[in-house]
Amino acid sequence: MQFTATNIKGLYSIHPNKLKDDRGEFFRSFCKNEFKQIGFQKEFVQFNHSLNYKKGTIRGMHFQMPPYAEYKLISCVQGAVYDVAVDLRKGSETFLHYFAIELNAHNNISLLIPEGFAHGFQALQDNSILIYRHTQFYTPSADVGIRFDDPSVNIQWPLPAVAVSAKDKSYQLINNQFKGIEI
Repeated sequence: MQFTATNIKGLYSIHPNKLKDDRGEFFRSFCKNEFKQIGFQKEFVQFNHSLNYKKGTIRGMHFQMPPYAEYKLISCVQGAVYDVAVDLRKGSETFLHYFAIELNAHNNISLLIPEGFAHGFQALQDNSILIYRHTQFYTPSADVGIRFDDPSVNIQWPLPAVAVSAKDKSYQLINNQFKGIEI
C-alpha cells in the first residue's frame, strides 16, 4: 500500500499495490502493520455498505461528535463516487477546507478520514457501492452533519444533486458561531 498525504493533515488516500496475472488482480485494502507507518493504531469496530441506485445521489456530510468521533476508511467496490472530507477540527490550519477524490472499482483507492471530519460523497455511476470501516460504533445521539451545499465550504460537486435525503437537507448551515470540533 502507498499512503499519500493530502493537503489536509491526517487525511490520506491509500493506493493499493496490485498483483496482476491471467487470473485477475489481488491487493490488500488494510494491514494493521502498514497503517502503523502513518501512526494509525485504532481498531475498526464496524463495517457498513452503501448502495446508491442513481448517478448524482449525494449522501452527507456526516460525522459523530466526541467522545464518539471516529476514523473512517472508505472504499468503492462497485461503480464510482466523488468522495469528500471536510476538516471541522477546532484550531486546524485547514478548518472548513475540503479534500475530494474519485474512488472507483478500478482504481481501488481508499480514503482514511480522521476524527473531526465530515464525510460525504456523490455517486458518479448508477448502483455504486461503498464500504465504510469505522473506529466507533454508530451512536444516534452523536450523529450530526453539515449541509452538502453549505456556502462556507463550497463543495464543487461534479453533477447536479438528484437524490438527497430529507435528513441531509435538514442540517443547518455553518455560521460564524461554529468554531469547530474539539478533538
